[in-house]
Amino acid sequence: MNPIISAAELVDELTGARPPVLLDVRWQLGGPPGRPAYEAGHIPGAVYVDLDTELAGPPGTGGRHPLPDVAEFGTVMRRAGVRADWPVVVYDGGQGWAAARAWWLLRWAGHTDVRVLDGGLAAWRGELSTDTPTPAPGDFAPEPGALPLLDADGAAALARTGLLLDARAGERYRGEVEPIDPVGGHIPGAASAPTTENVDENGRFLSAEALASRFKALGAGDAPEVGVYCGSGVSGAHEVLALEIAGVRAALYAGSWSEWSSDPARPVAKGSARG
Repeated sequence: MNPIISAAELVDELTGARPPVLLDVRWQLGGPPGRPAYEAGHIPGAVYVDLDTELAGPPGTGGRHPLPDVAEFGTVMRRAGVRADWPVVVYDGGQGWAAARAWWLLRWAGHTDVRVLDGGLAAWRGELSTDTPTPAPGDFAPEPGALPLLDADGAAALARTGLLLDARAGERYRGEVEPIDPVGGHIPGAASAPTTENVDENGRFLSAEALASRFKALGAGDAPEVGVYCGSGVSGAHEVLALEIAGVRAALYAGSWSEWSSDPARPVAKGSARG
């Protein structure tokens, strides 16, 4: 199944026999909360889900956006009307990071029919609603493990034996700047692969062929395993989604650099070399 859906395709599906459950997960790193934007206008029928509190656990030793408690995540999804046997479409404001996080969590938790609106709300040309829907409760019960997940030790090992991609901006990978986490640099052995290079100027994913070419050039074609990390497991999910479009199954290191850099015992590499 194609993990993304165009705005035109979504219009058709919303009027079809199996209209997908819609989740609005608008969020910006360091930006204002997404709920006011949702309340000002959203795709009709969409339910708002908060990334910081519902798609992540409390910040701590597991990073800035550790995985949420599985049972609590299930409660949130059922409250939003998510059913195990029904399609789900998630969208954000257009960057795609938050939507990809929701996509990854649902897929990891066992839902088989989840797609991201390509280009997010910015691509939507239909009318918007200010109504807050009250969907019938869903029945989705998470069963984690459907997508591969890495911890810090697993990420370190994969950087040596496979291909570990760093989805952050190149200057953060090189350690030239670090605006958020305590230490700049990257996991030794990781390759720089900024998420921004997966999309065009409108924030829509490149074609499957272009993405496959990009990741092949980075070594994905020869690597026995591929993994991804970012700052806190959000933009990294976007890279996992891009790899999925390209036909490459990749593991996510959910704790990412925010977890890795908080442990002084973990080695840090700097510069453009993998280290």
